[in-house]
Amino acid sequence: MVSHSGLITVIERAARKAGPRLRRDFNEVQQLQVSRKGPADFVSMADKRAEDTLIEELRKARPDWGFLVEERGQIAGDPDKPRWIIDPLDGTTNFLHGIPHFCMSIAVEDPHGSQGKPEITHGYVYQPLTDESFWAEKGRGAWVQDQRLRVSSRRDLADALIATGIPFLGHGNFAEWSRIFGAIAPEVVGIRRFGSAALDLAWVAAGRYDGFWESGLKPWDTAAGILLVKESGGFVTDFRGTDNAQAKGEILAANDGLHSKLHKLLASSLR
Repeated sequence: MVSHSGLITVIERAARKAGPRLRRDFNEVQQLQVSRKGPADFVSMADKRAEDTLIEELRKARPDWGFLVEERGQIAGDPDKPRWIIDPLDGTTNFLHGIPHFCMSIAVEDPHGSQGKPEITHGYVYQPLTDESFWAEKGRGAWVQDQRLRVSSRRDLADALIATGIPFLGHGNFAEWSRIFGAIAPEVVGIRRFGSAALDLAWVAAGRYDGFWESGLKPWDTAAGILLVKESGGFVTDFRGTDNAQAKGEILAANDGLHSKLHKLLASSLR
C-alpha cells in the first residue's frame, strides 16, 4: 500500500464525502434544478452542493487557506499560506445530459514555490462513478489508488490516441482549433473529445491517452491534471512550448517522445 502525505488524506476525505452526493444527483439528473449563467454554460444544484461540501471539509482541515473555485471565484485566506484550486464538477454538460464522464478536481497551490513563485504541489482528480482517485505530490510521483502512474511509451504519432476539447457555443477559437486539428488528425490513430479536461489530463498520466491539447481553459480545469502528467513522466507546455500552460489556459501534454512531434505540428499550424 503506497503511503501519501496527510494533505492527500485531507483531500481524499473531502472528495469522498462529496462524491456520493454527486452520484445520487446523477441518478436523478432529470430532476435537477438547473440555472443558466451564460451561453451553453450550465450550473446545477449538484455542482453547488459538491462545491459547498468540498469547501466545508477542506476549511475544517486548513481554516486559514484561501480558495480559487469555479463558481465563487477567489475566497481570501492567509496570503502566505497555500490555497485550494477546485472544480467540484468538471464535465457539467456531460452530467446534465446523463453521460457518465465527469470528475472533481482539487489542487494545492503554494505561493512560495521552488522558484519563488506560486507552484502546484498536490493534485487530486476523483471520478465518482468509477471510484478512481488520481493523485500526485510534487517530487513523489503520480498514482491511481495505490498503482503508480506512467505516461504511455508510444513514440510514433501513427500509434497515438490524442484527446482534445472542441470549441462550442460562446467558447473557444474555432479557426485556431480547426487549423490544429487539420495538422494533427492526419498523423495520429485517433482523436477523442470526452468533455472533461481534468480527466483528459489524468488519462494522459495513466497512459490511456498519448497526448492532449486544448485552449481557453481555467486554472481549476488544469491545476491538478498538469501535476499528474508531470509526475507521471510527461511534459506539459503552452502552445509556444513554454512552461506557462496553466496561466495561459493553453495545454499541450504528452510523453517525452511525442510532445515535441505534436508541438511541431501544432506550432506549424498556427504560423
